[in-house]
Amino acid sequence: MLSARLLKSSSLISLAVTLGFASTCLAQDSSGNKSWSQSGQQSNPGGALNPTRTRETHTESGGRIVDKTSVETLGPDGRYVPFQDTEKESVRVDASTTRTVERTFGRGPDSKRTLIQERQEESRSLPGGAQKVVRTVSNPDPNGRLQVVQRELQDSKQSSGVRETKTTVLTPNADGGFTPSMQIEERQKQSGDGTTEFNKSILLPDAAGHWQLSEVREGTSKKESGEARTQEERVLRPDSNGKLAVVERTVSKQTAAGPREERNTVETYSTNVPGTAGDNALQLVQRETTVYRNAATGEQSTIQRIERPNPGAPGDGLHVTEEAIDIVRPGGSGVANQKRTILTRDSDGRPGEVWIDVGKTNNPSAIQVDTRTAANPAN
Repeated sequence: MLSARLLKSSSLISLAVTLGFASTCLAQDSSGNKSWSQSGQQSNPGGALNPTRTRETHTESGGRIVDKTSVETLGPDGRYVPFQDTEKESVRVDASTTRTVERTFGRGPDSKRTLIQERQEESRSLPGGAQKVVRTVSNPDPNGRLQVVQRELQDSKQSSGVRETKTTVLTPNADGGFTPSMQIEERQKQSGDGTTEFNKSILLPDAAGHWQLSEVREGTSKKESGEARTQEERVLRPDSNGKLAVVERTVSKQTAAGPREERNTVETYSTNVPGTAGDNALQLVQRETTVYRNAATGEQSTIQRIERPNPGAPGDGLHVTEEAIDIVRPGGSGVANQKRTILTRDSDGRPGEVWIDVGKTNNPSAIQVDTRTAANPAN
């Protein structure tokens, strides 16, 4: 379970904007259909943000998966009105091909639903672990006709523990065709001891159309003793002389703090330090700590804290600036209750609620009771 966690740094405010619950286990009926639904209501205690309500549904049957999300916002008359809808459908075309279409609809003053974007993806698996993916993003023109605004071609191949992926992003040109606007080259190498080396290069065209290296992300992910894992990543960009220089470094540590507790810490070092002119030296600019707890009663909690320096006094070290508390409690009739609270700190360091998300879900993983004893190790 611990190794399945993704070590990624993210903003707590972005967590609040992600309106749904992270449900992955599905309810399955006797006919083989899998489904779940969840709802939530989000509000700002200070009244600075408009309250919203969300509802998500997931159905899966016969190789077809449909996810729907609807968002409502509080209208001027005090009643909730439709704001935005998202519909995503994935269909297995054959044994090696999957096609996914995601449509986002907005609402006008008359609440009429209007398509504002369509995303399509077709993924095809090839012998030997190779894969080809084609993605397109389309927006409606003034007449409502969909026009492709971005096309992405991705090719991956696998050999001897090494996976290489090349992605080309194309955008429309003045001649009505498409011109490559970005290339991404990725390489992952896995060793028998659980170590993964990765490298990602981003190239952009110059005025003459020649590819120039814009950014490199490289690092390693290592399995330590037990369930522990560490990951280090460096970000390099060209300096004023065109030579690659390290501008950011991220160190992630993942450990089991107890039989029912996991702790992730992500520290980010950067040459861009708020409140200082900078001397191109890496300095600690953010620490993100996430603690996951799973009680024997079935209650699950996640506490996430972000620490940053004060731009007005960068020499004072890091201070907690944002905090998210997420608690899921099993309820009756196969329904779990969830409450997510986002807090920020004022100038005196006192926490204050800025976003509250209260909802319900019938996701089986949210209501499962852990019957293990405290002496058993975490799985």
